[in-house]
Amino acid sequence: MRRNLPITLLSVGHACVDVYQGAVAALVPFFVAERAYSYAAVSGVVLAASVLSSVAQPLFGVLTDRRAVPWLLPVSTLLAGLGIALSGVSDSYAVTLAAVALSGVGVAAYHPESARVARAVAGGSHTAMGWFSLGGNLGFALAPLTVAAVVAFGGLRLTPLLLLPAVAGAALCLPVLRAEQPRPSGTAGPSAAGRDDTASFVRLSLAVVCRSVAFVGLGAFVALYAAERMDGSRAAGTTALFLLYLGGAAGSVLGGALAGRWGRVRVARWSYLLTAGSVTGLLLAPGPALYPFVVLTSAGLYVPFSLQVTLGQDYLPSRVGTASGVTLGLTVSVGGLISPLIGALADHTSLRTALTPLILMPVLAWLLLRTLPEPALPSPSGATEADGPAPRLRASACSWPAGSAGRTPAHRSAPSTRPSRAAPARW
Repeated sequence: MRRNLPITLLSVGHACVDVYQGAVAALVPFFVAERAYSYAAVSGVVLAASVLSSVAQPLFGVLTDRRAVPWLLPVSTLLAGLGIALSGVSDSYAVTLAAVALSGVGVAAYHPESARVARAVAGGSHTAMGWFSLGGNLGFALAPLTVAAVVAFGGLRLTPLLLLPAVAGAALCLPVLRAEQPRPSGTAGPSAAGRDDTASFVRLSLAVVCRSVAFVGLGAFVALYAAERMDGSRAAGTTALFLLYLGGAAGSVLGGALAGRWGRVRVARWSYLLTAGSVTGLLLAPGPALYPFVVLTSAGLYVPFSLQVTLGQDYLPSRVGTASGVTLGLTVSVGGLISPLIGALADHTSLRTALTPLILMPVLAWLLLRTLPEPALPSPSGATEADGPAPRLRASACSWPAGSAGRTPAHRSAPSTRPSRAAPARW
């Protein structure tokens, strides 16, 4: 049990940070109700949380490639919480935008370094990385409940209470950072032995951008859409947002398990294709019938999530921090840049019409993933194999980390020397 403690603490800390990513969307109905914001105005709030995060994310990734900066974990957690805590204290729209932007910077600083630390303590296990991602998904899922518990009874003036998860998350990362063996400044991590496959990484990143547009677009408006379909019920909107985030918890764990049998690229590809159908059902189903489609959409968008993080790290083994910053952060926040367009279209047409183009996003992600090879994995004997067609090797790679924090078994410590060039299986 003790050997699993570091990844468990990181997972819970990840939940405490991603509460604040989910809190932005969870606050949207309250901004509309209490301050009479239009769809375009609340889209600007989502955009503010994304812009600085999008710019800062790769910069923090480059920083973590150059040197270990573990102190970023508690500091960024507190920064993410502080921004959301301040978002409701002023009626000024500009102050609100600045506060959620500050939270976005905190989120941007957290993810690249946390992904590096998580991969180190996970020993390269996709299952363990799935548990790390699960924490973030649970944080998203708890965001609407947390916001509702605080704001629904006292209004936006009580948002300072939302700082409490950040304090808890900052405290939880400290034991992990003490246990992790420090990496000398300027020394690449254990993945640095492989050859970068930049072309595959770019295509993967475009697929994650498509996922981001679908997920952030739904996250920003699904509560308003559900309430609109069910006679303006705020509870209906909170339930829809909760389910959108909760379904991702099952999706992340399922993704790691499925990848152990069929390979990461294949699992992600199938997931996106099925998600296109579930988004269609979400927009067409009447009344409460949309809830099952919300869950299916959430699971479908999250099955590939942690798999794409490790794929990015394997495509750029010499720049793990940069890969993590892009796949885990930058491309996730890019979806917020599209939200104002969705909001403006909704103001001039209808919310259903504005959300309909999101059906195309998982289809585009599926098409991009059809072009990707499955990175090869090193076997214990030193030979490299593509992890898709080798179930026995994959089962080993997906087992729970056997080493202690900061120590990686030798046969997992480095990715393949080069990506597999075998043609990927087609659906």
